[in-house]
Amino acid sequence: VQLQASGGGLVQAGGSLRLSCVASGSIFSINDMAWYRQAPGKQRELVARISSSGSTMYADVVKGRFTISRDNVKNTVYLQMNSLNPEDTASYYCNANLMKYDRRWGIYWGQGTLVTVSS
Repeated sequence: VQLQASGGGLVQAGGSLRLSCVASGSIFSINDMAWYRQAPGKQRELVARISSSGSTMYADVVKGRFTISRDNVKNTVYLQMNSLNPEDTASYYCNANLMKYDRRWGIYWGQGTLVTVSS
């Protein structure tokens, strides 16, 4: 199983970016999917999570600015980020709680995609 994240880059404050993360491999089903971020010198923190039915939750610092969504057919989770500010600069990681064909659940991580917001 692999999670491949993309969409990071350099953007000016007030701008927008859309991150994508595709899960592939011997996947039977996916439960929650999420985005985390880690800024230099800081711990990794949860940004947003979405359940298989579409229920969402957000960290307070991104509420109203970020939107998480998913395409269950494509095994893909998205993070639309608007009104970005320099404090959003971090490596963003996707995460999925999924069941493989062998019926074993596990938590899988994608590689980070760097988001840099300039002031």
